[in-house]
Amino acid sequence: MAASENIELCKPEAPKNIAEAFLTLWGNGTSQKRSRSIAMEAYQRYQEKERAAANQRGFHAGTGKAEEIICIAKKLAKGLSKEVVREDLGRDMDMSDQREKLKRLDASINLSATLLTMICTDPPPRNRNVYCRRSVLSWEHGSLQDSLEMHFTSEVLLGHDVTLEKEFNVSTFCRITGFSIDWTDNLIDHLHLDEDNQRLAIFHHASFLKCQQSNLFPPGLIDETLRTLALFFPPHDSAMTAWVRQHPECPKFDTELTKCRRLKPADRKIREFKYWHERLVAVKELYDETRPRTISQLWYDRRNMIQWCTFWVAIWLFIFAVAQIVQGVLQTYKAYHPTNATKTQL
Repeated sequence: MAASENIELCKPEAPKNIAEAFLTLWGNGTSQKRSRSIAMEAYQRYQEKERAAANQRGFHAGTGKAEEIICIAKKLAKGLSKEVVREDLGRDMDMSDQREKLKRLDASINLSATLLTMICTDPPPRNRNVYCRRSVLSWEHGSLQDSLEMHFTSEVLLGHDVTLEKEFNVSTFCRITGFSIDWTDNLIDHLHLDEDNQRLAIFHHASFLKCQQSNLFPPGLIDETLRTLALFFPPHDSAMTAWVRQHPECPKFDTELTKCRRLKPADRKIREFKYWHERLVAVKELYDETRPRTISQLWYDRRNMIQWCTFWVAIWLFIFAVAQIVQGVLQTYKAYHPTNATKTQL
């Protein structure tokens, strides 16, 4: 994202909260020139949910307070290691049980890191009644930036000279493959295919991504993630906007999801994606290899327009031929079995 493009956090309430404080850490303070205005309702719900989950795990004392979260996040954004941050916080925590003290310190640090990056750094509480797949960032020591760099940086061994056609989007993917979308709040789960449950994870917090102008994430990761959203949710597409609104979880979506920049043909080449390359390849292979199994899938599968037109023309010709045969049979039957009205006319 261009550094000159700034985001204003629009909220009805006036008091400064976590999201407002994080704007500065994300490199997008409201004191800068305002060129765009974004409502962060989706992020607000996310941070409230994460803070509640932290307390649910049993770390009530001192964990989840806005002032503490912001203080820790500032240290993490400066590049301080987890050990240094833990030591700084430990000076102000008077506990005799060192093991419990360490748990509380790590819980506070992990919560702040999770809210700052929208990446899970602590396993979520288990709920057997709710589908939840969350990967956890491996971060035992060192700075948060180093852990993010290590997680996302992977060399692409094989290039794929494949262009994702304009017809490829989240709507066609779901209709053709039969998969549903797992609207994840965890960035590292973005584009993960769960073939057992037939779900594709999509990180939908576009406004959060558009706020990122700092060096917190690896270079190019944010822009590339926004490009994947533009692939799946083409901007200025009324049909796509309608599809999103029809989704049962539509009120929870980020309002910026369908407002990413329009992609050029070169931007649609898989080889241009570094961080999400392998997952895009897996998604595209599943999409290409899936064959329609229902009438609905046959109707929406327009990957090969010539084949699609030929098939449906043949179907209509078949229906027309059957109708002609039925009509001929009825006429023949009436000729040999005239009704009383027909006999009178004769």
